[in-house]
Parts: sequence; C-alpha cells; structure tokens
Amino acid sequence: MRAAIYQEAGRVEVHEVPDPRILEPTDAIVRVVRACICGSDLWAYRGVIQRPAGSRLGHEFIGVVEERGAEVRGVGVGDFVVAPFQWSDGSCPACRDGIHTACVHGGTFGAAGTDGGQGELVRVPQADGTLVAVPGGAAAVGPELYPALLALSDVAATGLHGAVLAGVREGSTVAVVGDGAVGLSAVLGAHTVLGAERVILVSSHEDRAALGRALGATDVVSARGEEGVEAVLAMTEGLGVRHVVEAVGTPSSWAMCIGMARVGGSVGAVGVPHTAPQLALFPVLRKHLSIALGIAPVRRYLPDLVARVTAGWTAPGRVFDLELPLEEVADGYRAMAERRSIKTMLAA
Repeated sequence: MRAAIYQEAGRVEVHEVPDPRILEPTDAIVRVVRACICGSDLWAYRGVIQRPAGSRLGHEFIGVVEERGAEVRGVGVGDFVVAPFQWSDGSCPACRDGIHTACVHGGTFGAAGTDGGQGELVRVPQADGTLVAVPGGAAAVGPELYPALLALSDVAATGLHGAVLAGVREGSTVAVVGDGAVGLSAVLGAHTVLGAERVILVSSHEDRAALGRALGATDVVSARGEEGVEAVLAMTEGLGVRHVVEAVGTPSSWAMCIGMARVGGSVGAVGVPHTAPQLALFPVLRKHLSIALGIAPVRRYLPDLVARVTAGWTAPGRVFDLELPLEEVADGYRAMAERRSIKTMLAA
C-alpha cells in the first residue's frame, strides 16, 4: 500500500509500506476513501516541533471496513465509517465521562509508530469504541457527502467543542479567535448546532472571512492584537464578549481572548499550544473568567454530527478548498503551509 511519510521539515513523500493487519481481536482494517491534512500536521512540516523521520502522517480519514477482529461487533465489513483522530475503547472512566481523548487505552493516528490516515489502509485499534458507521453503508454514501463526513473526523467536532467549552447556547454572542479550519468550524458549530445569535470572527484574510460569514459569522474583525480587542469592545458597548473560542494556541491569540472576554465570561480553548504560551493568571482572576480547554473528544460528537450530515448538512465540508490525489500530498502540505489552502483533502 501507499502512504505519506514524513522525512524532514519541509519534505513529505509517498512510499510503499506494508499493508496493516489485525493484531488484536478489537482491531479493524479500514480502506481509506478520503483523508486530509490538518493544521497540526504543519508544526513538524515547518520545523516547529520534532518528528521522527520515516513516520506515517495523518489522523483524519473516512473509509470502508475491510476486515474486523473477532471481538468487533459495532461495525461490520463493508460499513462506511468516520474515524475520530484518536482511538478509544468507549468504556473506560474517561470515555464514560465523554472525554474520549483521555482514554486509558487510546492513542492518536499518525503518532510515531502508528498507522496514519494519509494512506490507503489503516489499522484501527479499539474499533468498537472508535469508529462510527454511516447509516446505509458504502452504497448509501455518495462523493457529495465525503467532504462533510471527513470534516467530522476532527475540525468540525473540534470547533464545536470549543464553543461548548465556552458555554455557548441559544441566543449567545460569541467571538472566535482563529480563521483556520477549526476556527471556521467553531463559527459553524456555535451558530448552527448551538444556536448562537451573534458570532464575531477574528480574521485578517478576505477569503476566510467570506467563508466565515457563509458559515454563520455575523461580524468580522480584521485587526489583531490590542487593535482587534478594542474593535470587539467597541462592538459590544465596551463590555466584551461573554463567550470566546480560542482556536489557534499561540500567546498572541490567548492575549486577544482574555482581552475581549467580558467580566464573568468564558473562554473555550481547542487551539493546540505547540508554542507553549504562558497564561497570565491575574487578568483572568480580576475579570472572574472561566477557562476551559482540552483536546476535543471527537467521538463524543460523532453520532449526532453524522446524523446531521446524512440528513443533508453539507456545510462542514466547506472548509476544504483543495483536493489532491494521495500521490500529490507534498503539494497539499506546501499549499497549507503557504496559506494558499485552508484545508486540503486527499483522495486515496
């Protein structure tokens, strides 16, 4: 089989690798139909973090079950499935609490030593607790649904989780800091799923701002830093916003979130902080802010989101603006690193 392999910063190649096989009775083998490149994949590609040379890439994929272990009961051969970016057993205390990304038997696709989603086949550990089958099987899922279903494997659910952590509910006003796929998905989740009335997107890119408006943003702030905070304060009579979603993970984005949150407000953070921002606690204490952050338990949201997509909700897939065959994955990494693509989908 063919798979994307990390070689070094700035270099991703497609190589022939051994086909995965069932190792545990709880495993399944999934033939990938679509995969994609995540913003977090770019940290190693840009050289910000270190990654072992020769490791597999990708943690977002959808596909068809080709084989299952003897103990797998929840999905069958031929099922069309959505895989969250981490596997989980679905039964440990963390999973029962809805925090599947803290599963005691969990792991991340594409981590060192694991199969990656950017390939033709993937071994899925803990298949029953991980995979969600799309009703009707492969015959009922046309290519028109692929982008939306693929978005559910990470960004759509991650953006929604940020809005949930921020306490967004029907009629809320929320600000979203970050116009990548996660931030844009937070706009969509806050507006469409949770019912926010006003969604302010911080975006300095016209194409991303336009997509944000299409996904539910009522206002766009193009300024960053203190100027951006002042703009949000001016739009809210100087009070700030009750609910803020942090979807970047950098020191500057955190500073904006704290600055634009109103007294007694909440910040929900899902931006992965690879640059290790130091959070100043006194402003949080002084403003009585609630801070909630965590790696999104995508599996928790999948049943509802899959049902929405199969009922015709295609909006999550709009974050994909470039589609390439797996063999051209290196072009996809370059396009996203150079911000020529919001999110790139790969046809395996």
